[in-house]
Amino acid sequence: MALPVLSADEQRILGSLLEKQRTVPASYPLSLNSLRLACNQTSSREPITDLDDATVEAVVRELKTRGLVRVVWAGKATRTLKYHQLLDEVLSLQPDERALITVLLLRGPQAPGELKTRTDRLHQFNDRDEVEQVLQRMAALPEPLVRQLERRAGQQDHRWVHLLGLVSEPAGPATASLVDRETVLAEGTGARDAAVRETYDAVAEAYFDKIGDELIDKPFDVWLLERIASLAEPNPLVDVGCGPGHITAFLADTGAQVSGVDLSPAMIGVANREFPDLDFSVGSLFTLLRPRTAAGWGAVLAWYSLVHLAGSELAPAVAALARTLAPGGVLAVAVHVGDEVRHVTELVGEPVHVDFVLHDPGQVLGAFSAAGLTGVEWYRRGPVADEAQTERLYVLGHRA
Repeated sequence: MALPVLSADEQRILGSLLEKQRTVPASYPLSLNSLRLACNQTSSREPITDLDDATVEAVVRELKTRGLVRVVWAGKATRTLKYHQLLDEVLSLQPDERALITVLLLRGPQAPGELKTRTDRLHQFNDRDEVEQVLQRMAALPEPLVRQLERRAGQQDHRWVHLLGLVSEPAGPATASLVDRETVLAEGTGARDAAVRETYDAVAEAYFDKIGDELIDKPFDVWLLERIASLAEPNPLVDVGCGPGHITAFLADTGAQVSGVDLSPAMIGVANREFPDLDFSVGSLFTLLRPRTAAGWGAVLAWYSLVHLAGSELAPAVAALARTLAPGGVLAVAVHVGDEVRHVTELVGEPVHVDFVLHDPGQVLGAFSAAGLTGVEWYRRGPVADEAQTERLYVLGHRA
């Protein structure tokens, strides 16, 4: 089962219920008033919130429809509506995992030492190393519950974050100014597209030699691609921005009816040569058409195909791809995330001039919402060896 994607308010409510179930069991489940107070308390919460009854009630109602909260009647003389969390059951959390998820939901990213101190009332860890071991175990699950963040300047230890929804962090003085992702359009979309096409035409052969077998060392990517292929059935799947076709070929090996599209004629030439039994064509993601043999695509895969787009182009791109889906079809996107536009002058040993955009996760998810896609789920992972050292975001959404 896919991990639930929780909003900030949902994270606070479920974290509060998890905490109070352990620390004040005599008062649990919680009434609406008790739950609001738990959410808004000024200790052991980051950030401090001021949720009102109407907001808490509305969020709990939504969580109930998703099977994450149960509403019960309690009391003898006066029957009172109370709320009980089901997140630990849904995720099959062990007691040590439950304690860490609780504090991560309530206080955001934290280092193992902080988690050791802050979970004392929830679970007794022997030391910081035991906390680290549990975090590593949770990160190694088929659907990871947590991930390790890159260490920032001035930080003594790596911090960890849960993967149950976006976690906002206030920007420090050094990161207060946001990157301008529109600079890639300084000379217009035509010039940008030409630069992208020329880049990949120049590196097509070396690019395939470099990454043609990349999935060997990426078990998470393999798991997700196999899942996307299964979600597409029985309709065909298209790999938009397929490059030299190695991901398309992997999907075909799973049994998917798959074809590939790329802006670069040279990349398509390599794909046709290496995988002659598959269908590849030159084209743009903005002009993708529905398949000739079905009412729409069972899945559209944009695997790092949006990395050259400006931030303002994300929503139009996602909408254009979503329109080609069959009812119930899935759009799957992989992007680099961060606050940077990287101008690259060398790629796989070849001289180039092209910009790579590290996108804002919230903007990517906002594009899925604006396109009307439902059942959205997302995953983040850090870099592995021999790939660009950036964090990755994977988002899936379904056409109603």
